[in-house]
Amino acid sequence: MTLTAWAVTTGEIGMRTQARGLAEAVADDVVELTVAGTWPWPRPRPSPPWPDTLVSCGRRSARWALAAKRASGGRSLAVHIQDPRRDADAFDLVIAMEHDDIAEGSNVIKVATALHDLTPDKLDAAASAWQSRLEALGRPLVGVAIGGTLRGRAFTMADAEQLIAGLERARSGADAALAITPSRRTPAPVIARLQESFGSDPRAFVWDLEGDNPYRAILALSNRLVVTSDSVSMVSEALAAPGPVEVFDLGFARHVGFVQDLVERRLVRRFEGDPSPPETSGPVNATIEVAEAVRRLLQARTGVSG
Repeated sequence: MTLTAWAVTTGEIGMRTQARGLAEAVADDVVELTVAGTWPWPRPRPSPPWPDTLVSCGRRSARWALAAKRASGGRSLAVHIQDPRRDADAFDLVIAMEHDDIAEGSNVIKVATALHDLTPDKLDAAASAWQSRLEALGRPLVGVAIGGTLRGRAFTMADAEQLIAGLERARSGADAALAITPSRRTPAPVIARLQESFGSDPRAFVWDLEGDNPYRAILALSNRLVVTSDSVSMVSEALAAPGPVEVFDLGFARHVGFVQDLVERRLVRRFEGDPSPPETSGPVNATIEVAEAVRRLLQARTGVSG
């Protein structure tokens, strides 16, 4: 039996990654649907054939997903990622972060990291594609994933200088190579400063945002990872990779609880330029944990485990 799933979001990249990642982990055939987050009912309207599982992410997609569940006559298992803020009991399963305010319940799973679509197979494929280029830098390899400005908090040049100084301390003490990947959100002056500091270094690589994206390969091949705290998804994906993870904490108010929880669980260390790699207890992949719970519910309902 082929299991089907809809991954329903309002289109934001981070939400799509979470919904798609869980849907792909539990179903053979996945359709992504982007819905508007406003009333009246957005297009596309829910219509058959109904999927075995509805995976929605984000508060604004929750109402649409519940409408689809009702329209299916309860045939579709409804799983929501993040706190829906209302009607949580109407979902078969709600996946929330540990620091979210939603109360514990029989249909609520709390996770330490965000869900995503980064699988071991995808990491292996990225590693194969980039191995010769990154291995040429030498070992040990420190991978650095840099985000950028978020609403209410800019990624400043002062942040860049602090990060660069920390990387210089870490690599000099460990004789390490560097592989740095900025993102599309990284301010251009920050990228220019990284290029100025490391661009001519034969044991350093700074992606220029051109050509193939090395992000997954850097996660897969690095002996140690440094990730900026502006992206919950990026930190969560790094934790699914083999190397220990340090977080360069930018103090984003929205992510304080997330980072502190990971530190207390010894899943990450705050990055301060220590040459010695952290002793952390990864890798961690909440998507795998949640997928198992969804499969159990599907098996109870359909007799098929996926």
